[in-house]
Amino acid sequence: MPPTLCPPADLPPWHPESLAARRPFLAARGRVLNAVRAVFQERAFTEVNTPALQVSPGMEPHLQAFATELRGAHPDDRRPLYLHTSPEFAMKKLLVAGVPRPWQLAQVYRNGERSGTHAPEFSMLEWYRAGEGYHALVDDCQELLRAGAEAGGRRAFSFRGMTCDPFREWRVLTVPDAFAEYAGIDLMATYDGSPDPDPALLAAAATRIGIHPHDGDRWEDIVFRIMFDRIEPHLGNGVPCVLTDYPLCMAALSRPKPDDPRLAERFELYACGLELANAFGELTDAAVQRARFEADMALKETLYGERFPVDEDFLAALEFGMAESSGIAMGFDRLVMLCSGAESIDQVLWLPVAGF
Repeated sequence: MPPTLCPPADLPPWHPESLAARRPFLAARGRVLNAVRAVFQERAFTEVNTPALQVSPGMEPHLQAFATELRGAHPDDRRPLYLHTSPEFAMKKLLVAGVPRPWQLAQVYRNGERSGTHAPEFSMLEWYRAGEGYHALVDDCQELLRAGAEAGGRRAFSFRGMTCDPFREWRVLTVPDAFAEYAGIDLMATYDGSPDPDPALLAAAATRIGIHPHDGDRWEDIVFRIMFDRIEPHLGNGVPCVLTDYPLCMAALSRPKPDDPRLAERFELYACGLELANAFGELTDAAVQRARFEADMALKETLYGERFPVDEDFLAALEFGMAESSGIAMGFDRLVMLCSGAESIDQVLWLPVAGF
């Protein structure tokens, strides 16, 4: 049975009673971390640690970052830096350097994110497989979730009224099939494979099922609205769900699928309706990657009035030569939530960010 203690709402997180209420979840966190580390050791991965301070925090248009400044010995020697939203760029540099299976548990930072499953600073598991396709990552995920469940003393996960048994056979579902099954929409009939598809057909389909796009919504925005409202609540109910075959315009860091270049080598992992991980068959073409970065930053500037600098050192590493690889990021705190029975991310954090 999961712990049932709840910290008093009016007590600060450092209060002994508040910590005592979190203790069972934090004890599970330690056991899950030990189990995770054992899985990576058994699979010949190398644990690494890369800097949180980066020239570029990440290039996703909708992510907000924390900005800071690096000061040198001279008063005029100042450089803008950011806290990374993911260790991805640094870890891919290690792939180029000759570390074929790096993994790390990194503290990452995303501004403007706060909910029962989001924190502005959180723990991310990220790992890569040089020379291997992204389907190999599904097997890694199975081992991690099953080892975590055992460490947490659970046969199945429960969260927000849903249950999920990671020990049964997992479901693999494509994004187009998910739209057909849960929303009654032929997604690919609305998508021409271009970087910025015309949203008109998808907007009409969304309106027919009672989802009303906003003025100025792009094709991707409507996809997200439909997924959030009609699809994600069903994913990972009963067994974990691997949602794969994303439209290429929704996967800026991934390769196109050889058999259908409109789709990307990307999957997301869901359990109990909760997104746990995001995986890619990694893009290795520096010129294509630069063009995608520039397009993403142009969109970011249009939407939010800001843009992040490109990590030229990362593109130089790609140009030098990165092996065909696959990579994945998994929210460790969310994994611990499922493995411990926690209802909120705050229950599995030793301390939250001050003031939050």
